[in-house]
Amino acid sequence: MANFFYRINLIFMLLAPLCIVSLSQPSHLITSCLTHNHVTNFTLHPTSQNHLNTSSYYNLLLFSLQNLRFSTLENPKPNVIILPESKEQLVSSFLCAKKSAYEVRVRSGGHSYEGVSSVSRDGKPFVIIDMINLDKVVVDLRLKTAWVEGGATVGQVYYTIAKQSKGVYGFSGGSCSTIGVGGHFLGGGFGFLSRKYGLAADNVMDVLLVGPTGQVLDRASMGEDVFWAVRGVGGGSFGIVYAWKIKLLKVPPKVTAFQVSRNGHVDSISQLVHNWQEVGPYLHDDFYLSISIGANNGENGTNVVTTFSGQYLGDKLKAISILNNVFPELRIREDECQDMSWIESVLYFSGLGEGTTINDLKNRYLQSKNYYKAKSDYVTTPIPIKGIRGAMEILAKEHKGNIILDPYGGKMARIANDSIAFPHRKGNLFSIQYLLSWENEDVSNNDRYIGWIRGFYEYMAPFVSSNPRAAYVNYLDFDLGEELDYNVVDSMNGRVWGEKYFLNNYERLVKAKTIFDPCNFFRYPQGIPPMSINKKCHNP
Repeated sequence: MANFFYRINLIFMLLAPLCIVSLSQPSHLITSCLTHNHVTNFTLHPTSQNHLNTSSYYNLLLFSLQNLRFSTLENPKPNVIILPESKEQLVSSFLCAKKSAYEVRVRSGGHSYEGVSSVSRDGKPFVIIDMINLDKVVVDLRLKTAWVEGGATVGQVYYTIAKQSKGVYGFSGGSCSTIGVGGHFLGGGFGFLSRKYGLAADNVMDVLLVGPTGQVLDRASMGEDVFWAVRGVGGGSFGIVYAWKIKLLKVPPKVTAFQVSRNGHVDSISQLVHNWQEVGPYLHDDFYLSISIGANNGENGTNVVTTFSGQYLGDKLKAISILNNVFPELRIREDECQDMSWIESVLYFSGLGEGTTINDLKNRYLQSKNYYKAKSDYVTTPIPIKGIRGAMEILAKEHKGNIILDPYGGKMARIANDSIAFPHRKGNLFSIQYLLSWENEDVSNNDRYIGWIRGFYEYMAPFVSSNPRAAYVNYLDFDLGEELDYNVVDSMNGRVWGEKYFLNNYERLVKAKTIFDPCNFFRYPQGIPPMSINKKCHNP
């Protein structure tokens, strides 16, 4: 990690004058406000102060910026990075930014696929409120609940719940341990337990939200429409989440976990994937079986590799029996499956690598950072074998690309589409995540890589949901449309992307936004807009 920061800092110290940062707002306005309100943990952009503090500033900026596409010199940089250490400091940080006419970007884990938590695309002065110090997880075993501060990572949540409950309880959320709960829960939070217990957001009981006037609101004081909205709307549109109250979820003493790869020619793997469509979404709630598919490196463009990731909330032999009965083509073997505790399975699927321990789930620094672009789809009817074969042929020719098929069904299909803002429930067989990542040495090929994933997405259009073509807001994708001029934004503009993410729930989100934040202070390029901007509103 030190070597990474050394290289980045050296580049920025040499080229800092080229960095785009909007300094039209005098920094002393916000710094004096912060200091007056006893917020001292902040760092100014080097060019906005008399002394250069380049190393500290860029270390903070890059620590939680996970997609290196948004670390480059041409991306706008925040005037100030603020790291509040209490609820009171969080409120003061927000109010000082508002008073000083800065836009606010809130960062929890920094995994926004389009860099929303670290970059402002409209050229206006902005600050980052980084939640990294607000990461406490307080478990109440008597009530079977936990309060989780907005800066905690899902790894910290899983670790703390499992440790304090001695393995009796867990929680439903994503598998990447460094994801921040702030954005993850706001967007829904799909994971390995979702077919059993629903999304992370389905298991939120209360929330403490800093609203547009700086008041800290709970479920009762914000009202049911806003509480409904913040469970699935995505980050940035309704306020800053200080803390979530979540329901602890019962897990068995032992679960079965496996990750098995099946390599082969495009034709044979296409048939295997085609057959999975009739299995993955229909398994018992206790089962989760996803597929990751990519090129077989070193082959000539005709071979692909599939990795099946499976978790069964029960005995290994029973899991094998079920799979061999409903999906014999997978040919799962006993030596490919492992019995382990639920928290051990979290580590197993985390991608942290060999030699890591459960304690490493608390580490919020992501070691393997790269450049990437992602997109998403939902599939409502099985894809014909011809369509799958075409997708496999596209994948076989690009070794840096892959797709992940996540099965829905189970409890996901039994929760109403409008129970919370997240709408993708009954009728969805599985989701598709398209992902292409590359290293620094390939940065000159950015346009080619992004062109490839867009072409793949276009090819898949006949085989996925339509009218609208749905997408998952936690896999943010600016290709779906965006709004940069907040002075003219209205709900018709937002419909372009809003109905893809939220389907019929979009209109209710707009109504809630119009009442709660009519001046659209909490905004970003794909946020929920109010119906219109009142002329009395001040738009910096």
